[in-house]
Amino acid sequence: MKTLLKIMLTLAAIFASTFILGRMLGILTEDNVRNWLEMASTLSVATVAMVVIALLFIDLFVAVPTLTIVILAGYFLGFETGLLAAMIGSALAAFGGYAICRKWGEGALSKVIRDPVQRNEMREAFSAHGPGMILLARAAPILPEVTACMAGLTRMSLRRFSMFWSVGTLPYMGIAAYAGSVSTLDDPRPAIFAALGLYAVMWAGWFIYRRYWMGAGSKLLA
Repeated sequence: MKTLLKIMLTLAAIFASTFILGRMLGILTEDNVRNWLEMASTLSVATVAMVVIALLFIDLFVAVPTLTIVILAGYFLGFETGLLAAMIGSALAAFGGYAICRKWGEGALSKVIRDPVQRNEMREAFSAHGPGMILLARAAPILPEVTACMAGLTRMSLRRFSMFWSVGTLPYMGIAAYAGSVSTLDDPRPAIFAALGLYAVMWAGWFIYRRYWMGAGSKLLA
């Protein structure tokens, strides 16, 4: 379990560094994202959708305010189109990270964890706890990218990863996109309540998972 946490923290640090760099340079902030989507909305619906997809895909390489983007997607595109664009962009990031790490991650992993026994222990730990982590990854920024990369790195089957990712992502994106679609500049309360509610539910789920299922699994692996 310690090896799994070490690798996940290493990946999280890499993604976090891109977030910090982006903030320092003043790029990919919430204000910038809002301005870009407003400009795109003056052109066409397709342009807004492409910007949403591109921004969410970029999240694989540079951390972006995902929840804000999805809410704005619902606001500018409406619920159905906003949700579709958000799911496409998020899927490109998730399955892109999965594919990259599945193909090239082993070489990098062997340099960080040289002991093959520890690498096998890490794979076993993620096999036990990875599904729950993927389901609840939206509880915090960066965690969705980390879990997608870990799924590829540990060679979780694509079908299994797809199932857990879809179950964990679709409701989250749906609620955020719907909240954006029924919000206005004069009444942004649905978006605010949705953001607070989503984080509260995800964090509660993560707390319960860590306390009960993850704790029980750690004892079994020990």
